[in-house]
Amino acid sequence: MRLLFTSGLVLALLGLAKAQLEPPNEAGVTMGHVHLNVRDVEAQKKFWVEQFGATLVQRDRMPGVKLPGMLILFRQQQPDGGSEGTVMDHIGLKVRDMAEVLKHCRAAGVQVQREFTGSEGFPNAYIIAPDDLKIELQQDTSLPVIAASHHLHYYVAEPLPIRDWFVKTFSFRAGKRGAHLAADVPGMNLSFQPFKIPPTAGTKGRVLDHVGFEVKNLEEFCKKLEASGVKLDVPYRKVPSLGIASAYLTDPVGVYIELTEGLDEF
Repeated sequence: MRLLFTSGLVLALLGLAKAQLEPPNEAGVTMGHVHLNVRDVEAQKKFWVEQFGATLVQRDRMPGVKLPGMLILFRQQQPDGGSEGTVMDHIGLKVRDMAEVLKHCRAAGVQVQREFTGSEGFPNAYIIAPDDLKIELQQDTSLPVIAASHHLHYYVAEPLPIRDWFVKTFSFRAGKRGAHLAADVPGMNLSFQPFKIPPTAGTKGRVLDHVGFEVKNLEEFCKKLEASGVKLDVPYRKVPSLGIASAYLTDPVGVYIELTEGLDEF
């Protein structure tokens, strides 16, 4: 019986390791990854695996971890600063058991910045991960896993124009998350919070260097973006060593974005 249980667990873990990203929207876009500049890759791996049950992934020289709905990839590079003070203040995760997660965080020396009731009425908390990455946790007791992707949180002067830009450019679904205007892509919610004097720093070079969206038929998608007037910082290119294609752009408020095709095979 123990052997059968162990074999079943191994198969389950293998299945999780090969799990795909969420199916794309009608434009062929889904949430892909967040890419972090970190001082110590091993410390980041340890944090994500031990606190959130993430699965390790590695392709060529690109280490990372996977949670349901997204990848977190690491580049060993001194970040210019934490996520606070940038347009994208923090990333958000759903967790199954807030008390248990916070207990483990405190035991590991992870700073719990604040516990509160979130805008959707659930227990929430802010924690500060290695390299000063701010993460918001929201409890969802229905989760079948420890943690999963939830949201990317923008602090902006005017939420409506940037929300509508994502809807027009990537066919994200317009809506609200609690009190915030939002745009949804499979696997992730983008929340736009108004600030009277919002941060002006972009993300490139900070701990949360860029966010990534996985796109079907990326080359054609990039041609359509450019035809519509969207400027690509790095044009469409293939990356044979990783088995992917990619392109980069910066959104209208300063968040650096990578578009990929093939990352769903990680």
